[in-house]
This record gives sequence, structure tokens and C-alpha cells, in this order.
Amino acid sequence: MKIAFLIANGYGMGGTVRTVYNLAEGLAARHEVEIVSLVRRREEPFFDVPEGVVLRALTRTGSEGKGEPPTRLERVADRVSRRRTASLVGGAEARREDFYAPAATRALRRFLKGTDADVVIGTRPGINLLLARWAPRRVLAIGQEHVNLADHSDELRALIARRYPRLDGMTVLTEADRDAYRAFLGAAPGWLTAMPNPLPDRDYPRSTQDNPIIAAAGRMAPVKQYPKLVEAFAVVAGKHPDWRLRVYGGGGKDGALRRRITDLGLSNQVTLMGRVEDLTGELAKAAILAVSSRVEGFGMTIIEGFSVGVPAVSFDCPHGPREIIEDGRDGLLVPDQDVDALATAMLRLVEDRDERLRMGREAVLSAGRYAIGPIVEQWERFIGERSAATGRRRR
Repeated sequence: MKIAFLIANGYGMGGTVRTVYNLAEGLAARHEVEIVSLVRRREEPFFDVPEGVVLRALTRTGSEGKGEPPTRLERVADRVSRRRTASLVGGAEARREDFYAPAATRALRRFLKGTDADVVIGTRPGINLLLARWAPRRVLAIGQEHVNLADHSDELRALIARRYPRLDGMTVLTEADRDAYRAFLGAAPGWLTAMPNPLPDRDYPRSTQDNPIIAAAGRMAPVKQYPKLVEAFAVVAGKHPDWRLRVYGGGGKDGALRRRITDLGLSNQVTLMGRVEDLTGELAKAAILAVSSRVEGFGMTIIEGFSVGVPAVSFDCPHGPREIIEDGRDGLLVPDQDVDALATAMLRLVEDRDERLRMGREAVLSAGRYAIGPIVEQWERFIGERSAATGRRRR
């Protein structure tokens, strides 16, 4: 069977890219797998492409600006194309960087028309909507959601309600989001399923719990609420000045965070580590993982922390953390958005190494629930069931 993943920018660094690579790696053991990127912004991808997986791009960023300037007719055609795309994926989604530029959407349509893949899996709402619109009948079209339904705009939810049912199936990351989509779409049994992100099969390092380090990881975006995490860490730092906070992640939206670090006098104790390829290796240097997000689509960082024996302290935010963390066993859940409670929970583990060690051992066991093998088997069953339900023939 040939499986193609459609992704906005498979050459960049981000949670969706990382988890798509992981799943593609697992499926490639028994299937032909390719990752098809709408855009390409760098010569080499940030992450190593898994063995047996083909990565290719439909367009290269900036290529439209080279050569002769566009004619008036071409400019008009591009404006028409952008308006058309906005009507299909929503205005806000259509403006997401250059993912849906006319060259990219034209290339996507050509790809779908000519692909020999048996299964095509979209990985963000705009791509799923275009897949629902343009996928030929011979292709099994699956939408994969990485964001909670409640976090989509009203405009995007209206398009999802109208067009997602044209897909042959859909996966979400949590049981809570499955219930939300099921109620929202009135989905038929079997069409929609919860499929967690998998951990790749690796020989993971293990935290010794000896380093006085609290780690946090994720893109520099308001949803991660790192200024709140720094406020909570200030309580820890006041009582235990030898402890450090390391924040891993890229993106340019870190101005408010840097100001908060300075205002709280924590410049020597909080470090913004930037992007790293081997996140689990970095997390293994820590003793605690902290999660201060407003919402989490899943919480892959929590599982990666678990895999190296690092317990998590997290807001009980929608939806991922509560489905991953067993409070008091492999981590601590605190009331959503309660910064004082987050500080108290971090202090509890900072001051009790034995509890950290116990929770770390349990965290490794919990990580086993997300092993790549069983999740790949879930995907194969789901694809088989949807193929049978739609009358598709798989090779």
C-alpha cells in the first residue's frame, strides 16, 4: 500500500512535522510512504527524514518572485486564485504564511489528480478541506487533526462542518476531541477515531534526576503561556536558587517572555534554548517537565519527557495533559491557569528527589502506551476499515 502525507512545510521544525515523521517511519516498515510538502524553505529538512520515507516539495518559497515580473493578467489570475482558496479554506487559514499561495494550491491539485497513492492523509485544516474538495475517488482521503475543535475560528468550523464529511475518514489526537467532533459533525460510527501521536522506536536515555533543571518545550507562541511559567518558576528560584528553567522552542514571538524574565530578575536562571533536533536527549538532562499551555492538542512533549523518565507538572488544560498524565503517579496536574498551584507542584517535586524518581519510573511505563508498533497497527486497521466501508481497493 502506498501512503502519502500532505503537510504544509515538511522541511521545518514543529510538533506536527515531528509527529508526521514519526508515524511515517513506523508505516514505512511495511508500506511505501511519502511526505509531500506544499512549500520548501530550506535546502535540507530540519529533522532527518526517516529511512524508507520519501520527502518531496510541491513548491519552493520565493520561486514565484524569480524571473520576469508577472504580467497584469497573471496578477489578476493570482488574486482570483487567492480569493478562491480563501473561500475553500477560510480567510485566516488562507493567509497562513505562503502555504496556500496560488503556485502551492495549483501544485497540490495537480498532485492529487496524478498521484498513485492509495491513501492520502492531510495534516492541517486547510489541507484537509482541499483534500475533501479535490481528492479523486480512487484515493482514500483521510483528514488528520492536530488542533482541538474548540480552538478553530467560527469561520473554519463552519467550513469543517460543511466539507469534512466528504472525507473518507478522520483522526483526532484525544478522546475528548473525538467526542467534540462526533457531536459537531454527527459522524457515522467508524468514520472518526482518536489516534494518539506515537513515540518512535529508539534507545532513549534516562534522566538521573540529579540535575536541578526544569524543562519546557514548544514553539514560542502565546498559547504556550511561557510568561506564566516563568512567574511560577520565580517561586521555585526564590527558595532554590540553584535550580534552572530551560525553554526549548523556536519562533520569533518571545519578546514578552524575555521581558518577563528580566522583570523578575531571572536572567541567570532562565535560558531560552532555541530549536533542538534531539529534544528527548535534552529532556533527559532535566528532572521535571513543566507545561503551562492554555490548550494542548495532544501533549507530545509530555510523552517525550516520560520516555526519558521525567515526570510532568501541567495545567489541567484542554485536552491532552489529562489524557496522558495520571495525577500523583507519573506527574502532577494542577487547576487550569492557576499559576500559584503550578509553582507549588514544581516545588513539591524540586524538594522531593525520591518522589521524582518514583514518578520517573512510572513515566517510563506510561510512555509505553504510545509505542510506535501498536499505533501503526491501529492506523492499518483504521485504513482497512475505511477502505472496506468506501469500496476502495488497496494494493
